[in-house]
Amino acid sequence: MSLLEDLNWRYATKKMNGEIVPQDKVDYILEAARLAPSSSGLQPYQLLVITDKALLEKIQSIANNQFQITDGSHLFVWAAWDGYSHQNISEVFDKTTTERGIPKETMDDYKTRLWGMYEPLGAEWHATHAAKQAYISFGLAIAAAAEQKVDATPMEGFDSEALDKLLGLPEKGLKSVVILPLGYRDETNDWLINLKKYRTPKEVFITEI
Repeated sequence: MSLLEDLNWRYATKKMNGEIVPQDKVDYILEAARLAPSSSGLQPYQLLVITDKALLEKIQSIANNQFQITDGSHLFVWAAWDGYSHQNISEVFDKTTTERGIPKETMDDYKTRLWGMYEPLGAEWHATHAAKQAYISFGLAIAAAAEQKVDATPMEGFDSEALDKLLGLPEKGLKSVVILPLGYRDETNDWLINLKKYRTPKEVFITEI
C-alpha cells in the first residue's frame, strides 16, 4: 500500500522553500522516468534537468511567473520528438538490437511495418503521439518523487514556443511538452498544504463492464 500512501501524501505544491533535493533522490526520480514504457520502446523524448538560476528565472517569466520554478531545487523539462522518421526509428531499433546482442535485421520487418503506419499520419499526429509517450515518463517521475518524499508540481502553463527557443530545442528536433519543478514544500506559506485532497469518487471514476 506504500505507493497509495505516497500518492495521498503528494499534492501540487504551490510554494517551495528553496531547499536542495539530494542528488541520490534526483537520480532515483530520473531513473524512474527513464525506465518508463513507451510505444514500441522508441522513447521519443528527452529529459532536460535545469538548475542554473539565471536560466530558471528566464523560464519563470515565460511560465506565468510560477515561483516553484525558481524556489524549487531542479526543473525537469520533457521535450518530445517533433516527428517520427524512418531514420530516428531505425536508430532506436539498431541500438536495441546491439544491446540485446542480436542481428540488426531481426527487427527490419517490424520497423518497416511501423514506419508504414506512422508515415501517412502526418506531422501533427507524430508530435501528439510523441508527447503522449513523454507523459508516461512524466507520470512515473511524479510517483517516484512522491516515494522519495520530494515535492513536484506538474506544469503545462508555459509558452512552449518561447521555451523551445530559449533551450535551443528546434535545432534538436524537439518540442517542450511539460515541465516539473522539484523541491520541498514551504509548510508555513503554501496555502494548499492543509487542504483536503479531492479526487473523483471511485464509484463515479470507475466503470466495471
